[in-house]
Amino acid sequence: MSTTWAVVPIRLPLVRRRCHTCASQRFRPSGKFRVNANHKLLDVWLLILCAGCGDTAKLTVLERMTVRSIPPALLDRLHANDPGLTAELLQDPGVQHRNRIALDWDGAWRLDTGEPAHPDDDVIDVLVRFAARIPVRPVRLIAEGCGLARAEVDRLILDGRLVSAVRLGGRLSGDFTFTLKR
Repeated sequence: MSTTWAVVPIRLPLVRRRCHTCASQRFRPSGKFRVNANHKLLDVWLLILCAGCGDTAKLTVLERMTVRSIPPALLDRLHANDPGLTAELLQDPGVQHRNRIALDWDGAWRLDTGEPAHPDDDVIDVLVRFAARIPVRPVRLIAEGCGLARAEVDRLILDGRLVSAVRLGGRLSGDFTFTLKR
């Protein structure tokens, strides 16, 4: 039997960054942008709020860009505080690197397994699709999707009854497939 699972975000991830006011390590995105014009140059920041004290910090999105070099559709989305743009920019590796941040996805995603596998199926092929680049351990996904303990999933891998073309240890944030032989 072949089935498809989906890893879907349910909220924006928290931003890991040290707060200078209260030393908290987590910020939540406000979903608001600040666009500052200096003559013909624009600076754009994404505002984030400390989870501990509520203090506001800025993540640099654009620096000293000429107005003409920014696509009008992007500028409209920035001015409208588009929530979809917030999600896109948080996951942008360039924005993460420039601001020296990491994302905390704990509790920010869910696994949709669709129809449960039939217990009498000998072989189950599963395609796992990611709706966003959410780093998750495949062993955790398989355990949650199949209703097994993680130790049981590890035993299935060692016995060769759970196989995949990708390494199941570590974290993945891209689509993968696996086969479970009962």
